[in-house]
Amino acid sequence: MLIAKARRLIDLVHEIRARLERVQEALGRIELRQSAAQGGTDLESAEFRVFSQWGEDGIIQRLLREVPVERKVFVEFGVQDYSEANTRFLLSNDNWSGLIMDGDRAHIAKVRRDPLYWRFNLKAECAFVDRDNINELIRDNGIEGDIGLLSIDIDGNDYWVWQAVTCVQPRVLVLEYNALFGPRAAVTVPYDPGFVRTRAHYSNLFWGASLEALTRLSREKGYALVGCNSAGNNAFYVRADLRGRLAEKAVESAFVQAQFRESRDAAGLPTYLDLHESRLLIGEMNLWDVDAQALVPARAALAAD
Repeated sequence: MLIAKARRLIDLVHEIRARLERVQEALGRIELRQSAAQGGTDLESAEFRVFSQWGEDGIIQRLLREVPVERKVFVEFGVQDYSEANTRFLLSNDNWSGLIMDGDRAHIAKVRRDPLYWRFNLKAECAFVDRDNINELIRDNGIEGDIGLLSIDIDGNDYWVWQAVTCVQPRVLVLEYNALFGPRAAVTVPYDPGFVRTRAHYSNLFWGASLEALTRLSREKGYALVGCNSAGNNAFYVRADLRGRLAEKAVESAFVQAQFRESRDAAGLPTYLDLHESRLLIGEMNLWDVDAQALVPARAALAAD
């Protein structure tokens, strides 16, 4: 009897969750229509959130009204259990297909149990992504060449992995940047195939790359920076040959300083440090300077900001 009750309770929880997601999607469609009615190409006014962490869902929808997409296919990695992601609204609202990856088996197992896994053409792979395996992982899932969107958010080797990607040419690109590194320095964490943010430095602040470093790399690969979200953690790029009405932005004008505070103490508890205090905390850590092609202490690399 207890087992039967537990099963009914689980079924009820799943039904409540499914109904809440339908409400989320319906509200997202309303916001999408309102955003479309405004017109224009401004990204900040387009922001709305359905499944994204901040306003990325709305920004992506606006970009896709400007950028023609022939293959409605996405790749996103660093998704955890996919309850919060940049591509989930594309999957459920626009019927895109795609590949998501995360290094945690429990997260991927949860995705595969979700009803969306049979309702949509979604592939979910458990993989710890690095610059040596990224192309093989994508190709092994039948994705190659021109695709609609690529989103990279792995809190670590983002710069190095994006540098290594050659198997796909996304028309829209979403890259997470570390606003703590400021708008001027072209820096990234040194490459470490086993990089884990919480192990790299107890503060939880030493990860990823600066907006300047990511933008230089993206420009070399044929992409134009068109803006950042208002939260100050995601940058948006489009293929330069498909930019259309979208204005290319300089890093300093596009840069948004994040206001959220993620610092931790040695015990893993939040410390809510401000920008200056956060930089002091990681000042002795070495960053890779893209200009100098050398390791430099963070305090020196970020001095100009």
